[in-house]
Amino acid sequence: MTKGEAFLDRLEISLPLIQAPMAGVSTPRLAAAVTDAGALGSIGVGALDASATRKQIEELQHLTNGPFNVNFFCHQTPQRNPEIEGRWIQRSAPLFARMQAEPPKELSEIYISFRDEDAFLEAVLDLRPAVVSFHFGLPKPHQISAMKAAGLTLLASATSLEEARQIEAAGLHGIIAQGWEAGGHRGVFEPGALDARLGLLELVAVLAEQTTLPVIAAGGLMTGAEIARALSAGAVAAQLGTAFIGCPESNADAAYRDRLALGDETVMTAAISGRPARCLSNAFTEWASDVPVAEIPAYPCAYDLGKALNAAATAKGVSSFGAQWAGMGADRARFMPAQALVQTLMAELAATI
Repeated sequence: MTKGEAFLDRLEISLPLIQAPMAGVSTPRLAAAVTDAGALGSIGVGALDASATRKQIEELQHLTNGPFNVNFFCHQTPQRNPEIEGRWIQRSAPLFARMQAEPPKELSEIYISFRDEDAFLEAVLDLRPAVVSFHFGLPKPHQISAMKAAGLTLLASATSLEEARQIEAAGLHGIIAQGWEAGGHRGVFEPGALDARLGLLELVAVLAEQTTLPVIAAGGLMTGAEIARALSAGAVAAQLGTAFIGCPESNADAAYRDRLALGDETVMTAAISGRPARCLSNAFTEWASDVPVAEIPAYPCAYDLGKALNAAATAKGVSSFGAQWAGMGADRARFMPAQALVQTLMAELAATI
C-alpha cells in the first residue's frame, strides 16, 4: 500500500478529493453529498460558537453515515489598537452613508479561536467527527492530545515549510498545503509575518520532500487535470473549495453565484476581515486597494465592520460589498450538483492519468 493509499484509507474515503470547509458557504447538505460520492465532505465552523457547531455536526451526522471533516480557526487573540480601529470606522463612514446607514461605534471580536474555547474541543470529543482540521495555526497541546486519544484524524493548513514542520512536530496526521492561488483566508500562522506566497505546486513539492506527513494540495484547483498535476507534485489528495461554490447544496446566495459566473479577477485583501484573503473583486476591494495594511484593524475585529457594511448594502439591494471568497480558478467554475461534480472531476482525473 502506498503512502497515499494508506492516508485515504485512514480518512475512510475511496477518492483523493476533499471538499474545502469554506466557512459560511459549506453546508451539511453539501458535505454529505460529497462524502456519499466517495470523497471527503467538510464543514467550516470558524464563524460559529460551540452550540451552533454541535448543531452543524449533528445535522451532518443525520445526513450521512460516512466520514467528514470539521474545520476550526486557530487564530491568535487579536492585538487590539483603539486608534487604528477608530480611524477605520471613520474611513468607512462615507461607504455607510451611501447606504443611508451609520458605521458601528466600536468593533468587536466576533469569532472565537478553537485555542481559546475548550467547548469546541468538548463538542468534537462528544460527537467524534472522523476528521478535524485547523486554519491559522494549531490547537494547544492538551487539545491535540485529547483529540488524538479519541482516535480523530487531525489536519492543519500550512503556507510554508516552517509551518508544515510545526504541524509535523505537533503530531498531527496530515498537512494541507495552501498555495497562493487559494480562495479565502491565508492560513499564515503569525499575523504580520512575511508570506513567501508560494504557488501550490512548488509548495506541495517542498512539503512532500521535506516532511514525513501526507500532503493535501489546496489552491485554485478546478479540474481533474489540475488535480493530477498536484498529485504528480507529491500530494496524496486535493482539496477544492471554489469548485463547489456553484453547487446547489452550497450556502452561496444568488449575488455570489452571479458574480462567480462572471469570472474575472480575484484579489488578495486584508480589508474585509483583517487577514489577507482571496476573493472576487468588488466595490469593497476597490475602495480598499490603496489602504495601507498597517491601518486595517486586527482579525477578526475588522470583519465586524465588513459584515455591518455588507448588511447595510444588502438592505439597499447592493451586493458588491460582500466577502465573496474565491480562488484564482474562479473563472472555470461549474454549476452542478455536488455528486455530479465529484464524478466529473474523477472522470477527468482518470482520463488525464
